[in-house]
Amino acid sequence: MNERIYELAEQAGWDNHHSKFDTRIKKFAELIVAECIVKIETYQIPVGNSAAGEMACELTYSALKEIRDEIREHFEVEK
Repeated sequence: MNERIYELAEQAGWDNHHSKFDTRIKKFAELIVAECIVKIETYQIPVGNSAAGEMACELTYSALKEIRDEIREHFEVEK
């Protein structure tokens, strides 16, 4: 987990002076990222029965996978 998580937590008013702060904020961040990943991975793309529709679907899924991976990397949360 990276420093950005702690910065966001402090902006939200989390008190980082408690001994359980690191564990709690890390778990909270992992849960939020996991929920986002589930939404990305299960997103349904409506397509028609055309070659262009199939190509658009493949390109969109590819983009969604890149976004998913970038979110994981940005917040340094493992799979």
